Amino acid sequence: MTPSGATPRAKPGSRSGAGAAAVAPEASQARVAVVGAGAWGTTLAVLIGRQEPVTLLARDPETAGAIEAARENTRRLPGIALPRAVRVTSDPAALVDAIDLVVFATPSAHLRETVERVTPHVAASSDLLSVVKGLEPGTLSRMTEVISAAGGFSLRRVAALSGPNLAGEIARGLPASAVVAAEDPQLADRIVARLGRREFRLYVNSDVLGVELCGALKNVLAIAAGAVDELGFGDNGKAGLMTRGLAEMTRLGVAAGANPVTFAGLAGLGDLIATCGSTLSRNHRLGTELAKGRSWSEIEAALPGVAEGAYTVDAALALAARYQVEMPIAQEVHNALFEGKSVQRCLIDLLARESKDELADAGAWAARLRR
Repeated sequence: MTPSGATPRAKPGSRSGAGAAAVAPEASQARVAVVGAGAWGTTLAVLIGRQEPVTLLARDPETAGAIEAARENTRRLPGIALPRAVRVTSDPAALVDAIDLVVFATPSAHLRETVERVTPHVAASSDLLSVVKGLEPGTLSRMTEVISAAGGFSLRRVAALSGPNLAGEIARGLPASAVVAAEDPQLADRIVARLGRREFRLYVNSDVLGVELCGALKNVLAIAAGAVDELGFGDNGKAGLMTRGLAEMTRLGVAAGANPVTFAGLAGLGDLIATCGSTLSRNHRLGTELAKGRSWSEIEAALPGVAEGAYTVDAALALAARYQVEMPIAQEVHNALFEGKSVQRCLIDLLARESKDELADAGAWAARLRR
């Protein structure tokens, strides 16, 4: 089923994994576009481009030219060749052909201005998908809300994709899963049909709020996990941090109106495991560098991409204050990043907190499920 007044959708290419024939770029126009040529945006363009034409919109002509010339994003996704069906440009006017789907994959700090810049070129028939994980400082808006507000789009037109999605692994064709969240179930189904692969398994969820909070908050906890690894606290210590971090995420989510079960799914527990456990995670790397005694200002310039947790933590704490919930791990991440507190002291203070009933929040979670 197509949206009211939309151009009927062309079926994408075969959705099988290995051995599927690539679609030549000249075979048809790209009806899908990815806005943002970072590691994740490039990975999604590669994934789509292995089956159908896709436009990858970079932020400036220099970046687009370098990627197009090398047929590889050597800065953000080295070693992964772009399929022939990927067209790279910096001209927003190219989005006019993306009549089926526009994917937003820019850093959260630049999402609003990017949406404002490209909106005049977004087709009225296009489904919109956010793969950005964060909260906007000041407004405390989720990324689908930023896209809706900045572009004047209905929120029902914007979906969110989140989960354990380490870009380098997915670009190499390793198996992964994610969840597509949307208010409109038909929108979620269309995106799953377009992007889902045997090696990239997608599920649907109507809890957009919960899925987006999971994606934003797990990055904050990954910073703490990186610090724990660097300081040699061991697997027991890290498991405790992740488990209590998940409780912290769920506590805020339920207070905001999310479904607690979402936090036990791919966007919550799944992404938390991947981001806290992998050295491929920029947020994890940030935590290890903080534990070495380096400052955030030193680390920021050297990271190969954006560590979203650093830009999300203060918004997360402001949201926690709004709903009057405690987020002690997030608070210590803030202290290490912006208050000059040593990581060692932050972790010691977390360990020194008074013990409490592990299931103290369970009543609120159960009440939310009964609504």
